[in-house]
Amino acid sequence: MKLATFLLDGQRHVGALTEQGLAVLDVAAGLDLGDLLRRGTDLSALQALAARSRRVADPAQVTFLPPAAEPPKILCVGLNYADHTKESPYEQPDYPTLFLRAATSLGAHDAVVERPRISDTLDYEGELVVVLGKGGRHIAKDQALGCVFGYAVGNEISVREYQFKSPQWTVGKNFDGTGTWGPYVVTADELPAGGAGLKIETRLNGETVQSSNTADMLFDVATVIATVSEAITLQPGDIIFAGTPAGVGFGRTPKLYMKQGDRVEVEIERIGLLRNTIRDEQR
Repeated sequence: MKLATFLLDGQRHVGALTEQGLAVLDVAAGLDLGDLLRRGTDLSALQALAARSRRVADPAQVTFLPPAAEPPKILCVGLNYADHTKESPYEQPDYPTLFLRAATSLGAHDAVVERPRISDTLDYEGELVVVLGKGGRHIAKDQALGCVFGYAVGNEISVREYQFKSPQWTVGKNFDGTGTWGPYVVTADELPAGGAGLKIETRLNGETVQSSNTADMLFDVATVIATVSEAITLQPGDIIFAGTPAGVGFGRTPKLYMKQGDRVEVEIERIGLLRNTIRDEQR
């Protein structure tokens, strides 16, 4: 099942992609997919809502929104592909490198991402996004994938100058609208366990700049969930950006940062394509 949150006739809706288009779910006005997950709506309930839908929208005529605008937590994994660590200024850790994003840093498919006026070091990071349908504390690794509702495509766009201003990456990873994801969340039952074995590719202005496979993640989805839950209670609706492979602009000579007018696409096999354009921040 592929689910999206979008604007239609000025109102936020959740829909399921069908052969006819987006079947608009009959739920309370203004809710997004994250709200439904936090309310305990499970896959079978969403399937029933889609089957009863009486309205179908053309995906080409809607404005996609982040599938969840305000997840309880936005967790990110750094240095999760060995080839990416080699192009970074860091040693490969033996424990997941975890950091958080704020909800204001999220963005959607086809949204314009602003290159901040205070820095020209805007960099792409194609990533798998994990969406939790269940949570808990001290989740065993062999039970962790049971918490996953689905997977999406993400671009964990970073402002490198600000990421490296201090040992903490927070500012460089939280510029407004830079953590884009969507347009669809594909439910876990339609994909390999842990979202593993899927080709992931990033293209900048049509040129492939990252190409890898989610099987190459050093800390797989189950490990990340189990590790985080040792310290933090996970909740339905939490999302995890699971790390980026090699090929980022910072790791190139000369460096390849995004600029006004650029088009960046991230595509993950069997999940979909996420597209954004870059614009200089308006003064």
